[in-house]
Amino acid sequence: MVLHLPEADQKILDNKSLIVKELNRFTCNVLSDNDELRPYETDGLNVYKQKPLAVVLPENTKEVSEILKYCYQHNIKVVPRGAGTGLSGGSLPLKDCVLMSMGKFNKILEKDFKNRCVVTQPGVTNLAITQAVQDQGYYYAPDPSSQLACSIGGNIAENSGGVHSLKYGTTTNNVLGVEIVLIDGTILRIGGKHLDSEGYDLLGVFMGSEGLLGVVTEATVKILKKPEAVRAVLIGFNSIEDAGSCVSDVISKGIVPAGMEIMDKPLIIATENYAKAGYPRDVEALLIVEIDGTASEVEAMIQKVLDIAKMNKASYNKASNSDEERMKFWKGRKAAFSACGVISPDYICMDGSIPRNKLADVLGYINQLSKKYNLRVANCFHAGDGNLHPLIMFDSNDPKELKKAEDFGADILKYCVKVGGVLSGEHGIGVEKRELMCEMFNNNDIQQQLSLKKAFDKKNLLNPGKVYPILHRCAEEGRIHIHKGKTKFPDLPRF
Repeated sequence: MVLHLPEADQKILDNKSLIVKELNRFTCNVLSDNDELRPYETDGLNVYKQKPLAVVLPENTKEVSEILKYCYQHNIKVVPRGAGTGLSGGSLPLKDCVLMSMGKFNKILEKDFKNRCVVTQPGVTNLAITQAVQDQGYYYAPDPSSQLACSIGGNIAENSGGVHSLKYGTTTNNVLGVEIVLIDGTILRIGGKHLDSEGYDLLGVFMGSEGLLGVVTEATVKILKKPEAVRAVLIGFNSIEDAGSCVSDVISKGIVPAGMEIMDKPLIIATENYAKAGYPRDVEALLIVEIDGTASEVEAMIQKVLDIAKMNKASYNKASNSDEERMKFWKGRKAAFSACGVISPDYICMDGSIPRNKLADVLGYINQLSKKYNLRVANCFHAGDGNLHPLIMFDSNDPKELKKAEDFGADILKYCVKVGGVLSGEHGIGVEKRELMCEMFNNNDIQQQLSLKKAFDKKNLLNPGKVYPILHRCAEEGRIHIHKGKTKFPDLPRF
């Protein structure tokens, strides 16, 4: 994949000192020196880099509104950024943009146990929500592997999921309301503590919109009462096909686990070496199934899952007998990405979703691609909802390997679409999958989506160059046409 971003506006670049001076009128937190900008030149994708024109760190909604209004009036691009842990290049800066970091919006504003919700600023980390309410027996359900670091605002932008998305849904199912600032400075409040809103589902429109429609400055999220009992079971199989069949059978029997994850052998070994979670090393696939509910319900469901696993030729099983043991099972899975960092200089973590019954088929195809490109790959899946995360390992010191890794990832995602899946389950499109949007949508489909963006951002100033293929405007027709990434724009620098 050759990556392009919109051509920089030279007039904006020439006026950097004036723009920085003006931004200082709205907030005292403006960064513009090269060394100050360096931490913001990439994100969790960590493949491409680009310093922004300047970084602003507003502290309240008024500052956000004034900065966006100024940028709108002077046609300055703005890229919103949360914790920078995203894995699709969604917060990658542009050379002529103001990068708006929401890190100072880091307070929980209200804990409302009567309405079972928390009002929070977007810079609060995902895990901090649970930590703030767990003393009252509550928790926040979405739990990405990066929940220790990723922010609620970023979760909203990407519609993040996690290992418990199967039963409790992704971010969109757990956010009740937001305060959003549009590019012209308009402040909107959508939803709130109530469960239903009148009119169009604008809240749904903003969930997963990747910073293209507005900047979130506040969110009201749903919290849940902790279940009476929770247990997990590790199940090993001698083939990925048997593990996939077990997943399908569990769901078809009407069992809805709180979480259900698969790891293949390369990842099992890497993770066990790194996290010492007690995983068996002699299996080809490892399934983690978590059941929650009443004590009697959990006991019965665990036994049913084990019976189904036996029917699918399981060669190993171990059920947790304490909460500490259960957390140890998950410690391994949540350390999977870090474990790959130990065995490879670099990796790209892909993110596609497929029908559950295609798991074995897709994994077999990924293994074929691994041989074709001569690159190692380790796989983990949110198996219950078909969200897969192949980790393609390479060495960025070799430009040829990076190109091969990009092509490898693109081929995986194309195959996901071919078998009835989609390009992203939770990481978003960003720049990573942008040129593949034409695999899923035709020109009319994308025109409709761009029309929605234009309703909120008619100048295309918010996070341009993300999600949709680089576009070429046809003056004669007044329409935007897609050229599948073949444009005049220069390549973005790579690490």
